[in-house]
Amino acid sequence: MDCEPADLQQFKKNPVMRILYDIAIRSYWAGILLASAWNRKARLWLRGRRGWYKRLAGAFQKGEQVIWFHCASLGEFEQGRPLMEEIRKRMPGHRILLTFFSPSGYEKRKNFNGADQVMYLPLDTARNAVRFTGALSLKMAVFIKYEFWFHYLHTLKKEGIPLFLASGNFRRDQLFFKWYGGWYRKFLDCFTRIFVQDESSKKLLEDAGITSVSVAGDTRFDRVDRVVRTAFTHDALDAWTRQSRVIIAGSTWEKDVQLLEYAFQKLPQDIRWIIAPHEVDQVHLEHLRRHFPRAMYLTESGKGIPAGTRVVIVDTIGQLSYLYRYGTLAYIGGGFGKGIHNVLEAAAYGLPVIFGPRYEKFREAVELSGMGAAFPVPDKEGLLSTVCQQLENPNLLKTTSEKARKYVSERLGSTVFIIDNVCKISGAEPL
Repeated sequence: MDCEPADLQQFKKNPVMRILYDIAIRSYWAGILLASAWNRKARLWLRGRRGWYKRLAGAFQKGEQVIWFHCASLGEFEQGRPLMEEIRKRMPGHRILLTFFSPSGYEKRKNFNGADQVMYLPLDTARNAVRFTGALSLKMAVFIKYEFWFHYLHTLKKEGIPLFLASGNFRRDQLFFKWYGGWYRKFLDCFTRIFVQDESSKKLLEDAGITSVSVAGDTRFDRVDRVVRTAFTHDALDAWTRQSRVIIAGSTWEKDVQLLEYAFQKLPQDIRWIIAPHEVDQVHLEHLRRHFPRAMYLTESGKGIPAGTRVVIVDTIGQLSYLYRYGTLAYIGGGFGKGIHNVLEAAAYGLPVIFGPRYEKFREAVELSGMGAAFPVPDKEGLLSTVCQQLENPNLLKTTSEKARKYVSERLGSTVFIIDNVCKISGAEPL
C-alpha cells in the first residue's frame, strides 16, 4: 500500500524526468571529477564531501533536535545568518546544522560558530538524501533563496519534516514558469511555506498554482543593519581616516582596479582609499599593489599608518562589511564582469554607491540607482565624474547618503517575520 501524499506521488510519477535528472546529477559529478585535475575549487568540492556520513552521524547526539539550514554559497549564507542567529536566540536547546553546496561558501564560513556543524551538502542522489535525513532528528529545514534538489525535497516531504524557503526570489525566465516546467514546479510543492522577497515573486508562484507563499522581504537588510550596529574599532584606520574623505572599493576585479587607478591619479592627494580585492590570495594582492605601489596592507598597520599613505589594501577576509563605516563613497566591484557584488553593506552606512554597468539583475542596485543613491558608470571617465560630483557638493553628498541609509532602514524586519511564522507553522517551541 502506498501511503505517500497524492501530490508527492504526482511529483514522482514521471520516471523519464527523474531518470534524466539523475543522469544530469551524475554527469555534473563526473565533470567536477574531471575538472579537479586542474581546478582548485573542483578539488575542494570533491574532497569536502568525502566521508560526509561519518562526520554527520557523529556531529549530534541521538535524539537531539536539529534545525537544518542550507545555503548555496556565501551570498546565501549572509541571508541565512540572521535567521540562524534568531533561531539560536529563541531556541537555544536546538542544534543547528549548516550546509553549503559551493566551496566559495563553505571554505569561508566553515568555522562559523553560529552553527553546531558546518559541512558540504552531499550530492543529490536518492541514497544520499535518505541517509542524510536518517542520520538526524530533524525539527525543520530552511533553504535560503534557492537550491531545489529533487531527492532532498522529496525525502523531507515524505518524512513530514517542515521545509521552508527563505528570501526566495523568482523570475519569469526560470524553469518553473516555462511551458515545459511542470515537473520542476512540483519541486515547489515540497515546501511547507515559501517566504519571498517581493510581490512579483508571490504572483509568479500563485499564477503557477503555488499558494503557500508569504512576502517577507530580504533578510540581508537585517544582516547589514546588525553589522552597522556592531561595535568595531581599528586604531590605525581611526587615526588615518579622521577628518578625511575616504573612498572604499569592495570586491574589486582587474577591470575595476583599472578604473580606480585612473581616478586615483586624477583626484586630490588628500583623499584616502581603502581597496578590498575579491580574491585575497598573494597573487591578487601583489597585483593590486603594482597598481598602487606605495599602498600598505591592512595587516601591516599594527603600529599605525604613515601620514603619506594614500591607499590601504584589505588583505583579510570578513572585515570589509565593518570597514565601510570609514567611508565617504563606496565603489562595488564586479560590474564589468558577471555582475556586481553586495551593495547593501555600503548603503547601510549611508554611503553613495558606484558600480559598473552590469547591475540590472540585482534588485537593490536597480532600486538604489532609481532613487539617486547609487550610480552605474560605463568607464573610467564616468567614475571620475561621479566621484567629483559627490565630493565637490556637500549638500548633494548629504542627500545621497540619507537616501541610501533610508533605503535600508525601511526594509528591516524580514528575519523576525520569517522566524515568527516558521515557529508557528512547525510547532517549534524553545527547549
